[in-house]
Amino acid sequence: MPSILMLLGRLLLSAIFIQAGLWKLQNADVAISYFQSVGLPFASILVWPVIFVELLGGIAIFLGYRVIIAAPILAAFTLSAALIGHHNFADIVDFQAFMKDLAIAGGLLYVAANGTGLISLDARRGV
Repeated sequence: MPSILMLLGRLLLSAIFIQAGLWKLQNADVAISYFQSVGLPFASILVWPVIFVELLGGIAIFLGYRVIIAAPILAAFTLSAALIGHHNFADIVDFQAFMKDLAIAGGLLYVAANGTGLISLDARRGV
C-alpha cells in the first residue's frame, strides 16, 4: 500500500508541472506576456528553460526517475515562482497561490527525502 500511495502522490505532484509546461509550449506568447508583467527580464528567452524544467521535471517525478535530482530542482523552481509571481499578500487569491506553491515545494522535498517507492524507474534501477 505505501508504494501505491507514493505513486499516487508523485502522479498528483507531477500533473501541475506537465500541464503548465504543455500550456506554455502551446501558448508561449501569453506566457511571455505574463513573465513581462511580473518584471522578469528576457522573458522571450526565459520561457524556454521554464518549459524545459516544468516538462522534464514533471515527467521525471511522474516516472519516478532520478527524483533525488528532479524533486529539489522543481522545489526551488516552485519557491522562486511563488516569490516572483505571488507576492501580493493583500490579494487573497495571490496569497492562496503562494501557499499552494509552498505546499507543492514541501511535497517535492518529501519525495526527494523519501524516494519513489517500489513502483518507479528508480526502483527498477535499484536506487
